[in-house]
Amino acid sequence: MTASPSFLGFPGRLADDRAPRAVIFDAGHGSTYPGKDSSGYALAADAIRAASQDDAGLVEHWDFDLGGPLFDGQPVSCIDAGDIPTTMHDNAGNRARIEAKTREILALPAVPILLGGDDSVPIPFLAGFADHGPVWILQIDAHIDWRDELHGERYGYSNPMRRVSEMPHAAGMVQVGLRGVGSARLAEINAARQYGSRFVTAREVHAQGVEAALRHIPPGARVVVTLDCDGIDPSIMPGVAARTPGGLTYTQVIDLIAGLGKRARIAGFDIVEFYPPVDIDGLSALTAARILVNAIGAIIRQA
Repeated sequence: MTASPSFLGFPGRLADDRAPRAVIFDAGHGSTYPGKDSSGYALAADAIRAASQDDAGLVEHWDFDLGGPLFDGQPVSCIDAGDIPTTMHDNAGNRARIEAKTREILALPAVPILLGGDDSVPIPFLAGFADHGPVWILQIDAHIDWRDELHGERYGYSNPMRRVSEMPHAAGMVQVGLRGVGSARLAEINAARQYGSRFVTAREVHAQGVEAALRHIPPGARVVVTLDCDGIDPSIMPGVAARTPGGLTYTQVIDLIAGLGKRARIAGFDIVEFYPPVDIDGLSALTAARILVNAIGAIIRQA
């Protein structure tokens, strides 16, 4: 089998043995619900990597999203560590491997960047920060993901923010892009509000700009960003299982990431819920790749 190209042609390690600033890795499977087939999500990381290849030779060119080259004139400092072995329905094993890899990257120290996978993989990803807290969580999503359990599973794609709220190192949570009708019942809304989660609807961002979300993040806080692709409008991110009109625009997402990098410190980043089987002309993969470029650029530029 031919190995897939790395994101933007990044190396698996830096030639001069410098410690990387950021490490990309992917996990195709997290905690799949009984009787469900999540295999389509395992195609996401390679689709994003493939979409980045046209720009692989342009890393040193001027990027107008970032106001300069990706690495701000410095040597490449991000590596792509490839995939970690996951198996559909090996839920506990998958969680253990994702958490262990996250801890390994944080110990370098570097900023871990996880390509999912469905929206269950942020649970072990955030669990990996237990020795590196406190951290705030900035979730970009159409849904609040506060179900306590579903189909007997407590660590699936409807449960991540509920599970994260139970982690002692989670200092607070801002949930951005909420809209439409999703999994939330009144009980989930009440539980999230009782915890202290700050809800920022997509309409609020459209009306007030990204400051509607950023103002809830304490200045200087360490923040993990978890980006569910259905938080983005389906006109530019059609490759999701739950298309909902009225989502965040590309510019709003990259402004949110850039603003976060200036206000606080991005300690980790994941992008999940991209479902390549329903993508249209590779548009979602391209959008996800460009958002990932902006996340790396923001990480490189923070103090």
